[in-house]
Amino acid sequence: MIRDARHDCVFFPNEFQHYAYLPREMGESVEDWQTRCIYNSCVWYYQHCYATVPVIMVTEKEDVIRRYSNETEGVYVLSFKNYLETFWPDLKGARELYESVRQTLYERESDSRESNGKEYQEHLPLEVLEAGIKSGRYKQGVLSVNKHRSQLEAFVRLQGLAGKNTDLQSDVLIHGTKARNRAIHGDVVAVEILPKSDWRGRIGALCENEADERAVDTQSEVMMTGRVVGVLQRNWRDYVVTFPSKEETQTQGKNAQKVLVTPWDYRIPKIRISTQQAETLQDYRVVVRIDSWESHSLYPNGHFVRALGRIGDLEAEIAAILVENSISTNPFSEAQLAEMPTNTPENPWQVSLEECNRRDLRETHLVFSIDPKGCEDVDDTLSIRTLKSGHLELGVHIADVTHFVKPNSYTDIEAKARATTYYLADRRFDMLPHILSADLCSLLGGVDRYAVSVMWELDSTTYEIRRVWYGRTIIRSSYKLSYEVAQQLLDGDLEPLSTEAELQPLIQDSVQRDRLLWAIRKLTEVAQAVRSRRDMHGALELEGVEIRVQLGEGHSIDDLVPKQPLQVHETIAECMIMANHWVAKKIWESFPQQALLRLHPPPRQEFFKELKECAHAKEFSIDTR
Repeated sequence: MIRDARHDCVFFPNEFQHYAYLPREMGESVEDWQTRCIYNSCVWYYQHCYATVPVIMVTEKEDVIRRYSNETEGVYVLSFKNYLETFWPDLKGARELYESVRQTLYERESDSRESNGKEYQEHLPLEVLEAGIKSGRYKQGVLSVNKHRSQLEAFVRLQGLAGKNTDLQSDVLIHGTKARNRAIHGDVVAVEILPKSDWRGRIGALCENEADERAVDTQSEVMMTGRVVGVLQRNWRDYVVTFPSKEETQTQGKNAQKVLVTPWDYRIPKIRISTQQAETLQDYRVVVRIDSWESHSLYPNGHFVRALGRIGDLEAEIAAILVENSISTNPFSEAQLAEMPTNTPENPWQVSLEECNRRDLRETHLVFSIDPKGCEDVDDTLSIRTLKSGHLELGVHIADVTHFVKPNSYTDIEAKARATTYYLADRRFDMLPHILSADLCSLLGGVDRYAVSVMWELDSTTYEIRRVWYGRTIIRSSYKLSYEVAQQLLDGDLEPLSTEAELQPLIQDSVQRDRLLWAIRKLTEVAQAVRSRRDMHGALELEGVEIRVQLGEGHSIDDLVPKQPLQVHETIAECMIMANHWVAKKIWESFPQQALLRLHPPPRQEFFKELKECAHAKEFSIDTR
């Protein structure tokens, strides 16, 4: 809540504020003292705001409400239920979520009182874990559960104190749920290494069910094995689950049902929740959250959040995929949209006079884009021309998003959280509001746009780079071409001049037509030369087939069509690689001590072991280093 700036939550250390702090009285319990200090902080803040803004202290303790509710005018002490009913009466979902959490906490307290034994060992205190990691007694890492043998096998990728992976050390095997000790996939844990006599090997076979014992005979060589002694950081998230059948549902009490729901992700254990809607939701995809996992319980406790829809329904299944991958699809907030510029027929967006220092390419360069059919967000455009010196000038122009999204603005914070635009076969979920992603930051044809450009001066024969220029520009793209149309023009097929509306004027304008055809051909020649030089320096090409989904009526899948490789695909890719390469060089020159790196580390050697053994069986060897 505090780290995510979108929540507008601020941590106020009241114990270090002179006017908010109160000394503890003789015989006063720590809990009562802390409550009194918190209330005093509320009173101080109310007065600090000149009594113009009411301050609300939320608590679930009835005695605190009775004691403080009428003590100071303008400072309210409410239960969370009353807070929602008073200030957010329309948020039905929030009230239902609160009741679900409250019921879960009540059940957890009841279970704790009734429990006689422990299923798991208690986690060690944080200070003991930190001291043990520092001394080397315990190892720190992220728990990764084997999705094919989730009940038996998990691994901890060891980390150093700074949180960096230590490739020199292998994973630690955690065998069985007891040794996992209530840690969940993704948690940062502390592990104790077992004696070598207790080490085991990885399970090498995939079996039909967890009870299949054939895997015992297919274990690899023994590896470092351990057990979880504590959790350093919980990385719980929302989980998509399904409800058990009616026969499996265990009813407890008249008002609630305790149900073990099964997560979509096999690596997550079943979760116990309390709900009165167990029968109703049996055919639904449902979102739950984990609240706790007590040592006396076989399963974690959680609460119901919301239903996504019926199992098998397209929208419900898409929603499940989004939740499982923590992809936010919420509408952009009013605060974010208020930061956006306007571009309407009544109030069209125009280039600002304040941007006169940009290099203006609108009249001097033939700029065009080549993208997939139907592309709305045109991120990059290209240009190429012959200079007076006889050299060529090649340019790559990227939409200047930073002009519209200021650092640490609401839009910037939201974009950091979303990280990228997600594309599905029939829809997309934007990282930025539509006015930017599909309009002002899309380099559409025939309109002025801000860009960031890198431009190379090339030898006209060898295409060797003579000099490079980087900077902010103003461009006006002349054409928005698809890959297929660009390939036709490259091949000398002029049919698109009559079928594509924006190209039809070229039938009469032979000068502009020849200019565009020359640019496409010359771009391809330059890209081929650049690719040849990259190959000489050890470039790696990984072949893969890209599949395009053809949808019919009602969003049904009609066909899966492999994407046909075209020469212009390589041309555009090579230009973008070249731009990234030279921008990276510029960053390194300007900031030699720091840089943003996209790192592709070599695979760990232990992963090649089985492959090398198979090769050896056929009497040949593979050098994996």
